[in-house]
Amino acid sequence: MLYFLFFFLFLISSFSFLVFPAYAQCPVCIVTVGGGMLIAKKLGIDDFLISIWISALNTAIAFWLAPKMKIKLLKNESVFALLLLALTLLYFQLTDQIGAATNRLLGLDKIVFGQIIGLIAMTLGSHLYLFLKKRNGGKTIFPYARVVFPVSLVLLSTLIFKLIFKL
Repeated sequence: MLYFLFFFLFLISSFSFLVFPAYAQCPVCIVTVGGGMLIAKKLGIDDFLISIWISALNTAIAFWLAPKMKIKLLKNESVFALLLLALTLLYFQLTDQIGAATNRLLGLDKIVFGQIIGLIAMTLGSHLYLFLKKRNGGKTIFPYARVVFPVSLVLLSTLIFKLIFKL
C-alpha cells in the first residue's frame, strides 16, 4: 500500500511538470467538491452516489487540464478522463473497496457503476452545452451554462438512482 501511495504521488507530481500554468478559479471548486465527498462518506451516504460525484469531479479535472497538457494523447479530454477513471478504479481496487458481494447494484459493483455513470453524465452535459452553444451562433445560452449543464445532469442522475433504488 505504501508503495502505491509513493507511486501515486510521483505520478501526480510528474503531471505538474507537463502542464502550462492556469489562471482560473477551478482548483477552488475541485477542492471543495473533493472535501464534500469525504464528508458525504462519513455521513453514511451510499457508495454509488458518492462514486457518481467522484467520477464527475475527475471528469471535470480532465476537461480542465487536458488542453494544458504537453503530451498530444493527453490533450484529448476523453482520453484524459478515461485515464483518471482507470487510476481511480485502480486506487479503489488496491484499497479493497471494490468487489464486496454486498456492495452491488444491478449486478455491478456500486463504486465501478457509479464511476461510469458520473463519467457519462458529466461528458454528456459538457457536449450538450457545446451543442447548444453552436446552435446559438457560438454564444453561450446564459451565464455559467458551461457549469450548469454538466452539474445538472450529474445531479439528475444522482436523484434518479437515489429515488429508484432507495439508496
